Amino acid sequence: MPIIPFLLAFRYPAIFAGSFIEGPAVMVLTGFLLRLRYFHPIPAFILLLLGDLAGDFMWYGLGYFKMHQTVKRVGKYFDVTDEIIEKVNKKFRHHEGKILFGSKLTTGFGFSVAIMLAAGMARVPLKKFAALCSLGAVIWTAALMAIGYFFGNIYIQLEKSFRIVFLTILVVIVLAAIYGFGRYMRKRFLKNKKSKK
Repeated sequence: MPIIPFLLAFRYPAIFAGSFIEGPAVMVLTGFLLRLRYFHPIPAFILLLLGDLAGDFMWYGLGYFKMHQTVKRVGKYFDVTDEIIEKVNKKFRHHEGKILFGSKLTTGFGFSVAIMLAAGMARVPLKKFAALCSLGAVIWTAALMAIGYFFGNIYIQLEKSFRIVFLTILVVIVLAAIYGFGRYMRKRFLKNKKSKK
């Protein structure tokens, strides 16, 4: 089901579910629909935030409770030893504040799921995890909603015959930008990692 009809059909529950599954695109589209008066700003913002954070906590929980067992079971096939896991955990814990907060503002350079799993696996204290993710999510959600709201302003000023074309282009641009940004940041991250070796 396309995102916009889904949001319009199920309204506020769809905002939460959409943010949980595909946060950035849904945040931009919610801002857009907010400008068209389909939603009220405060409940929409809160539900986007809660959906995004619910995803973070789910991955953190999986990392906390399941990753050690999973790595022990399959790690031998990838030469992942307990010593390597311990080194990764120490490095993560040493920079956990920067990593978690930065991850929320950059969609984790395309590694957001891995970062949340690593936070759980490294046993980052839950209060610290919640505080850093919440602060980053507030800024990120507000920024993406503002972008959507801006596009909503443009949409209102267009003639009716151009609105469907504009909506189609907007959805393609938003999805391509999110995908492209994640891919670019992932490549850059891996390049920097290789250069440090």
